[in-house]
Amino acid sequence: MAVIPALVAPALFLGFSGSNLLLTFGAAMVVIVLVSFCLRPMAKRMAAVSGLYSYTAKGLGQGPAITVGWSAMFGYAFVAMGSLLAVGTYVVEFLTNLGARLPDPRMFTVLTIVAAAAGGCLLMVRGIRISSWFTLSVEAAAIGVIAVLMIVYFVLNAPKASFTSELIWNGNIDSLWLGTVVAVSAFVGFESPTTLGGEAYKPFINVPRAITWTPLVTGVLFILAAAAQDLALKEAPSSIRASPTPLSDLIFSTSPLFAAVLDLGIAASWFACAIASMNALARILFCMGREGVAPRMVGRTHPVFRSPSTAIMAAMPVVAAVPIAVVASGVPLQQGLADLFTLGAYGYLGAYVLTTASLPFFLRRIGESTYASWVLGPATSLAIVAVLAEAATVSIRSGNAVSLVYGAVLLLSVVYAIILRLRFPQLLASVGIYDETRELDLFRGEPAP
Repeated sequence: MAVIPALVAPALFLGFSGSNLLLTFGAAMVVIVLVSFCLRPMAKRMAAVSGLYSYTAKGLGQGPAITVGWSAMFGYAFVAMGSLLAVGTYVVEFLTNLGARLPDPRMFTVLTIVAAAAGGCLLMVRGIRISSWFTLSVEAAAIGVIAVLMIVYFVLNAPKASFTSELIWNGNIDSLWLGTVVAVSAFVGFESPTTLGGEAYKPFINVPRAITWTPLVTGVLFILAAAAQDLALKEAPSSIRASPTPLSDLIFSTSPLFAAVLDLGIAASWFACAIASMNALARILFCMGREGVAPRMVGRTHPVFRSPSTAIMAAMPVVAAVPIAVVASGVPLQQGLADLFTLGAYGYLGAYVLTTASLPFFLRRIGESTYASWVLGPATSLAIVAVLAEAATVSIRSGNAVSLVYGAVLLLSVVYAIILRLRFPQLLASVGIYDETRELDLFRGEPAP
């Protein structure tokens, strides 16, 4: 899954959460769990290569599916960008904590981003099985290392603050809206298994299971980590709280070696997140290329590994270029990370709006409509719209233009869908055709009766 590393996300978003971390992550978890309840019925009935894009095509039609495809790829791309930037940041911090003297830390960060992008491409082109096992192994090892080091730190440096302070809200509703969107960016990507329906073993069992349990398990981890880290960082100097690597800086005071090991674990976890995000992005782009609404070249597969290699190779340079530009421009890394992940959250949430709204129409089309779906789908969609609208309003009033960037992409996707409908209706009619349930999806790994 492309979910942001659970044990480091709260500290990363400290200062951008508005209210306390516990409240904002709790609100974000509620939103994402509602989305997962909407996606599960569709995942149980359709094994898709492009996930949300194909679900929407079957529910609301081809035009909205184009917008969902663009929005989801936008979200996956920006989370991958932020993940690569985090890899570069933490590798430099790792070397610094080991005592290495880097003549130009920015240049080394750029070189690390390039190396991570190249390594990720190699793994992804080799196929989903290899890249998924690598991602799972790295993420599991990294979480283990990070968890042990955090426990050791809190045992040695028990925070003085009372846990009851974590339950107090400052009453600022504007900061809560914006904080919820930022916190949502830690969960987004939980639905990425829906893009592996064409390659997963028993997709009608494993994909719904993954998208149901991922937000619940990671949500609990986020909330526990948020409470612990907020307590510890409340007692930390402001320089640590404003750092792009607050956990590492916090633990450095106890042991530079512990801090270096933590940096390595976090960097590995971000690398795994980048690979998972790019895998999902490439499969949506691949499907759109197959259907002709994206360049057909990206719809090609590798002749040996059968992976969407052209889509991967086309997307990765663009994804790597943005964090490199952030580093080269001198933007503070903390601000760069927050903006990239916030943009990713806008992309995901925009895709969720239409996909959750499509649930009752999807089920009605196959003759399985339920009263619950007509309540759950629209209610979840409206809740996400409310969060997005309020957060965008607060962001614009504060002078941050990230919401306008996403708004421009959303508008372009609508214009593109209109152009397709007016000038190339045969291409628009092909949307959703590539992802169709087959007998193989039902009996994968087992002989058909």
